[in-house]
Amino acid sequence: MTTAERASRTPAEGSPTPPDPGGSRGGRRAAAWIRPVGWACGLAALAFSVAVAITIGPADIRVGDVWSVVGAHLGRGESQLTPIRDGIVWNLRLPRTLLAAVCGAGLAVCGAIMQSLLRNPLADPFVLGVSSGASTGAVLVVVLGVGGGALSVSGGAFLGALCSFGMVLLLSHTLGGTTDRVVLSGVAAMQLFSALTSFVVLTAADAETTRGVLFWLLGSLGGAGWTDVQVCGAVLLVALAVCGGYARTLDAFAFGQDAAGHLGVSVARTRLVLLTVTALLTAALVASAGAIGFVGLVLPHAARALVGPGHGRLLPVTALTGAVFLVWVDTLARTVLDPQEVPVGVVTSLIGVPAFVLVLYRGRRIR
Repeated sequence: MTTAERASRTPAEGSPTPPDPGGSRGGRRAAAWIRPVGWACGLAALAFSVAVAITIGPADIRVGDVWSVVGAHLGRGESQLTPIRDGIVWNLRLPRTLLAAVCGAGLAVCGAIMQSLLRNPLADPFVLGVSSGASTGAVLVVVLGVGGGALSVSGGAFLGALCSFGMVLLLSHTLGGTTDRVVLSGVAAMQLFSALTSFVVLTAADAETTRGVLFWLLGSLGGAGWTDVQVCGAVLLVALAVCGGYARTLDAFAFGQDAAGHLGVSVARTRLVLLTVTALLTAALVASAGAIGFVGLVLPHAARALVGPGHGRLLPVTALTGAVFLVWVDTLARTVLDPQEVPVGVVTSLIGVPAFVLVLYRGRRIR
């Protein structure tokens, strides 16, 4: 190719257009200031949401009391509340609210990853059948006593989720490993484990056990403890670190798997790593909080509307919006019919179904 031909190449035919020394440099300088301010505002909104959510309930607790209790338990000052109210904040409401934030962030990030990998705007963390497998594992422990008392409900749910994911990987691999085969394998696993769960509950559970299992299956944060927060928080941090390292690779998937392969992306390995990470994160969250649907479907679309499709910005913003969203949804679920509690999954579904319909209509207009 001659020099004149190189000079006449359009940006679409050659390398990306070099940065403009004027406006784009000024835009980058502005972005350098705006981005930290945006993160600070997002984290402040999350901290404010957690603090205010803890105060909502029958006990008379103020935001200042929350900070006082947290400071006292961290060795900074003394709590101004009675031991009973101190226990309400530290042992009941704070771990529950923090677990809601962790679950919201994790499920939303898993949804964003799934939608990018599978190039399907309707994909969510449960498309791999992980939730159904976790439900089956939990039901086997609660109803049939599998594990002989050595296996907890969370442990059974986690093992069930891993079994379901292993089935999806094996089935999709034998069918060719394409994205549509992954989705279809996930649907098959979801239906199989849902049927197994229903069969065990209907044939072996009494009325009281059935009610408790149903409440867990619909998603509940009522039994949250500090161990759940620590385990799920650690898994979330590891998953965010791994997925963040693949942010540019996920951007390449926007052009399709073939285009990503031509750009030097190892498509099969990337898909295996990210699907495994999202499955493990979803399994940990479902094992602690039950099946909370629609968070991974709705929140990634909201985050894209705020910051665009670039995964370097999308993933952390999705995590923040998911955390704030589920904190307030859980607060609504435990207070709207007080003293009766509504399963969190019911509230997220009531919000998520209209959003799901909007996504469907939006996809129809784009076509």
